[in-house]
Amino acid sequence: MANGNTSLRERLSEATDKLASSSFVESVLRPGSPFKKGYSDSPRNRSYVIMNNVLYHLHPVKVKRHGVKLSYTLCLGGLSFFLFILLTITGIFLMFYYAPTVENAYTDVAALSTSVAFGSLVRNMHRWGAHLMVLVVFLHMSRVFYHGAYKPPREFNWVVGVILLLLTLLLSFTGYLLPWDQLALWAVTVGTNMAGFVPVFGAQVKFALLAGAEVTAGTILRWYVLHVLFFPFIIVLFMAVHFWRVRKDGGISGPL
Repeated sequence: MANGNTSLRERLSEATDKLASSSFVESVLRPGSPFKKGYSDSPRNRSYVIMNNVLYHLHPVKVKRHGVKLSYTLCLGGLSFFLFILLTITGIFLMFYYAPTVENAYTDVAALSTSVAFGSLVRNMHRWGAHLMVLVVFLHMSRVFYHGAYKPPREFNWVVGVILLLLTLLLSFTGYLLPWDQLALWAVTVGTNMAGFVPVFGAQVKFALLAGAEVTAGTILRWYVLHVLFFPFIIVLFMAVHFWRVRKDGGISGPL
């Protein structure tokens, strides 16, 4: 019986060694991982553990003393990200009780205030959170400009930030039509008419936004997809690039 257990243990050890040395595991595990075959507790491998850790990797190795002061950054970048997460959570909640159709859109939004538990609270959190996110992102960019954090080597990240501001405005504007009330209809009508005056391809832009010549049932579905799928996906991609470049460019704030 003892020989059988020893043989089983040896076979498990061989299988584990083969798995650890396979190309699949080698491609998944980063250098210095304790799970890699042949790992040794050396200063080099211990430094790899720190450098490859996601949580430790969010901030640069060195941070300027003034850059961590609340009075310097006002935490405007972190607040922008927090509001985006808040809008995502509340938006998912609202999606359970909303149908992007001409027949149901207005009544569904009205029902959130009367028939859904915490519906009015969540909808107002989503609405005011969207307004606050636009304001905070603008203030964040103003703070970056005032402190000169757009200067080399941060020019590219400044451009990414401008794109994020534009995407934030578009995300807010596409959500304007979804309540399907008179305020939303006329605001979108005025906004798309303004887009129609874009030089060269203004008519095509207006047609693409409205899915026709005027606000119709196809418009609300198109704006719903833009609001809940397209723009959030693009924003997540640009935020990932933005955070990565903040770290690679030397920290959360630029030179004084």
